[in-house]
Amino acid sequence: MRKSLALLLALLALPTHAERIKDLASIQGVRGNPLVGYGLVVGLDGTGDQTTQAPFTTQSLKAMLNQLGVVVPANVNPQLKNVAAVAIHAELPAFAKPGQSIDVTVSSIGNAGSLRGGSLLMTPLKGVDGQIYAVAQGNVVVGGLGVSGKDGSRVSVNVPSAGRIPNGATVERAVPSSFAATPDLKLNLHTPDFTTAARLAQVINTTLQGEFAQAQDAVTVSVQAPADTNQRVAFLAALENIEFTPGEAAAKVVINSRTGTVVIGSHVRVMPAAVAHGSLAVTISEKPRVSQPAPLSEGQTVVVPSSSIEVTQQGEGRMFLFESGVSLDDIVRAVNQVGAAPGDLVAILEALKEAGALRAELVVI
Repeated sequence: MRKSLALLLALLALPTHAERIKDLASIQGVRGNPLVGYGLVVGLDGTGDQTTQAPFTTQSLKAMLNQLGVVVPANVNPQLKNVAAVAIHAELPAFAKPGQSIDVTVSSIGNAGSLRGGSLLMTPLKGVDGQIYAVAQGNVVVGGLGVSGKDGSRVSVNVPSAGRIPNGATVERAVPSSFAATPDLKLNLHTPDFTTAARLAQVINTTLQGEFAQAQDAVTVSVQAPADTNQRVAFLAALENIEFTPGEAAAKVVINSRTGTVVIGSHVRVMPAAVAHGSLAVTISEKPRVSQPAPLSEGQTVVVPSSSIEVTQQGEGRMFLFESGVSLDDIVRAVNQVGAAPGDLVAILEALKEAGALRAELVVI
């Protein structure tokens, strides 16, 4: 394995123009872990929770003061304006060790108008197993701004009820890792693709000059690694910098139905098809008229509805022909020649898909 590692390090010096493994795959088990907590933000300028509508804020403050030796009588209900109950969440990075700092996000869960100028009191952050992995505290940085008047008017920029505390939490416990416990490493592709997985295993075996990698499916490639931790780290550092050419993505057309945005992949092809494009406008206008009765007829004045219908053809209806296997450039050129708008292009692509002439996956978001 040491010989293979030395060969791998030497081959990395060769100039290549492909993509690195570290940009296309991740190590199985090496990931972050979400943390969450509940706390109080104090020091607000009258923009805190209204205790009549958020009683849990008062309950939390009483419990905190009780732990600090301050006993609040049960019949006393403090009217708080500068305190807000908040939820705190953070991401504990892989291999994070006690003493390191991580960023936290603070969000109001009551009716606080803004967290600007507030400070988060010491709050434990727990993992999914209920254990405390970090402790958060610090001044909240708010990117939003909210101003309200006594008449109920309000001007808000971004979201002032949420903010961040850079390096606001200190890691207290490390998450156990299985990085050095298994005899092999598993590389998981960010995008599942059988071609990419096969090429990844092949380039690793070619570089190491042996059967060290095996593709298990369209996502996972298993690689034999040294058992010694120091050698395993050096082996992986060299392995993730190997460059190779991944498989090309499948033909796909993505349509945003709200904005009319259309993204067409380079491998989209169209089978022989004739497309007619035209715009027919139908206008219906109501012009009611008043009908007066004849003199001395004892009739009544009534309003008689009158509708006019007009049908117009806007622009010339055109037909264009797609030959077999036309490319993305041909599709765009043909659509532009007839002056089709993005909405018309969406309709054309959907019609081609329905007719079985579009050789691509059509995704509408």
